[in-house]
Amino acid sequence: MPAERRSLRSNNKSDTSSSANGEKARSNSQSSSAKDKAAPTTRAAANKAKSAPAKKDAKGASNGDMGEKDSHTNGSKSTENGVNGSEDVEMGEDTAGAPTSGFNTNKDRKGDEKMTVVVPPTKGSKPSGKDKGEDVVMEGAEDDAEKEPEIDPTTKAIQDIKTNFTLLERAVAHFDPRFTLRVLRSISSMRKHITPEVLAEVIVDTYTASNSTASFLLEALGNSDAFENAPASSQMEVDSEKSKAAPKETLAEVDAYLSILVQIYLFDKRDIQKGAQFSTDLIERLRALNRRTLDSLAARVYFYYSLFYEQISPLPPSPAAAVTTIRQPLLAALRTAVLRKDVDTQATVMTLLLRNYLSTSHISQADLLISHNPFPVAASNNQIARYLYYLGRIRAIQLQYTEAHSHLIGATRKSPASPVARGFYQASHKLLVVVELLMGDIPDRAVFRQPALEQAMHPYLLLSQAVGAGDLDGFLNIVNTHSETFRKDGTYTLILRLRQNVIKTGIRMMSLSYSRISLRDICLRLGLDSEESAEYIVAKAIRDGVIEATLDHEHGFMKSKEVGDIYATREPGEAFHERIRACLALHDESVKAMRFPMNQHRLELKSAQEARERERELAKEIQEGDMDDEDAGGDFDAM
Repeated sequence: MPAERRSLRSNNKSDTSSSANGEKARSNSQSSSAKDKAAPTTRAAANKAKSAPAKKDAKGASNGDMGEKDSHTNGSKSTENGVNGSEDVEMGEDTAGAPTSGFNTNKDRKGDEKMTVVVPPTKGSKPSGKDKGEDVVMEGAEDDAEKEPEIDPTTKAIQDIKTNFTLLERAVAHFDPRFTLRVLRSISSMRKHITPEVLAEVIVDTYTASNSTASFLLEALGNSDAFENAPASSQMEVDSEKSKAAPKETLAEVDAYLSILVQIYLFDKRDIQKGAQFSTDLIERLRALNRRTLDSLAARVYFYYSLFYEQISPLPPSPAAAVTTIRQPLLAALRTAVLRKDVDTQATVMTLLLRNYLSTSHISQADLLISHNPFPVAASNNQIARYLYYLGRIRAIQLQYTEAHSHLIGATRKSPASPVARGFYQASHKLLVVVELLMGDIPDRAVFRQPALEQAMHPYLLLSQAVGAGDLDGFLNIVNTHSETFRKDGTYTLILRLRQNVIKTGIRMMSLSYSRISLRDICLRLGLDSEESAEYIVAKAIRDGVIEATLDHEHGFMKSKEVGDIYATREPGEAFHERIRACLALHDESVKAMRFPMNQHRLELKSAQEARERERELAKEIQEGDMDDEDAGGDFDAM
């Protein structure tokens, strides 16, 4: 400790001497301001003279006074820094937030006041220098980022396709379909970069020249001589790599994935005939394979297979449409998928068959398909939404509006929220609005205010307003004006049924407005032909429960009953029950959609079986006398 104290004191002395020398040099160099700085220098000399005996007295002080004397020496250093006139002030100007403003403004203060105001550069000054350094580094990084060459989209597409091969291999190795779904989801991002050159290069790098799958894919692309036109260097590299390592057989999943990419290219190119023939040959190849890891890929193949034939003339709804020729292959695929428990293919093919039957207005055949083939519960959410939509359309055509409404509600709730699926969301809402109008209900106005539906649903908003007002003439004008839109949406025949609903709505509004109204006035307001037809319509509305009224045949008027309290009826309870049932159904579906680790139950069964075997061995040893109960107590307690 004494040696350390002496060294510290010696350093302090050297610091003060060096600072004094610096002051003398600065005072000699700054001759122009000698008069202004005379008082500060004399005061600084007096302070140094006072601090010198204080340091000499500090040598014999006790250890308890060290903190006080160290603070005194630090104070002397700060005063010495304060003596360094204008240079310290200039440094303070560079720092952010340094307290030098008082020194610059009050020039007439005394020297000791200046020393108390001017302080060494604060800690806030250090980050400013660091920030400058960081800014320089970031600017350099930005320059480097700008200098980096952009990746060619073609090269990136090739890399993405080859990366998906690795995911497919992992899906096969771990028997996990989630890797396959990731591959299928990535198709939309690379779809615009799929070209014959990209696919040909991937095929050349993946297969050998004698591979039948490679020739099948290249022939569909119209690039059969891809192996011959491949660069010699790359071909030599590929041959050398294949000669070094033992060639592995390409997975059937990779073949199906590349086939799907070829289908997408042909469809985007609008080469429908060639795509239909390629899809037909591809399905024949897939039927010979029975691999559960191919299920998701095979379902996508069947989807494009049906899509190609829908574009071949004659188009639906002609009875001779080309879509009728693929019904037998689709039914055979459905039968095979059910036997193999292929859920993905079963769900996809069922929705394709329903779409096929509805396109040609074969409603009875679609109904038979639904009744004989239950839809798989474990299907994907998108397939369930499609199935519910087609089922709701079938039930609406069959006048089963209540069932159709429940199916369409499920379809709209399960519809994807992404802008890519906006068309399906709009189509399901259009059909739902028409079904609600046929049921005698008026859709909520908030449905038409959604950004995704506002423009597409405008004709249906006008239709709902006409039906809600009971305006028969306005309803007919709207149907005639927007008939092309309704025909394109496939709702025109259902909208024609709304004429009776418009009349019923008008009668209900009149029954609420008037306690008694003549049949002649009803005939004039609704635009009916005669009073007899008005009397018939009113009687039917009373029988159907649309209105609560009575008819007076002798005097020819309708008398409405007084409206009671709706909360005294069963209607609020029924509505509440419907909401509870919908929530419970949503909970059950959420539980069914949960994913769990593969084969986890087998590990639990194995550990339980091992525990039982250990227990039997211990019990057998106890019975034979090889082990006492006390010795086995620890093991039994642990179990």
